[in-house]
Amino acid sequence: MTKPAPRRCFAARPADPESWIKASEPPAIAPAQDGGFTARLTIDVTPDLRGRIKIAAFQRGVTVADMLRDLLAREFPPPSGDPK
Repeated sequence: MTKPAPRRCFAARPADPESWIKASEPPAIAPAQDGGFTARLTIDVTPDLRGRIKIAAFQRGVTVADMLRDLLAREFPPPSGDPK
């Protein structure tokens, strides 16, 4: 019989424990500005538009998600009289 292939892990520890301990923490997901839950929104865009969005976010020094959340919040403010 043949030997099974070695299992590959999604995320493996570094070989050097010191670098593993000193590694920076992954960025935390920003909570919703109103303190509530967030919902995922999926849209279809052309590859060209996707590229322009990513370049704009990079030039502004923000993530695509943060940039689009701000854009949508400006474009669709809460109805007047309603709390956020």
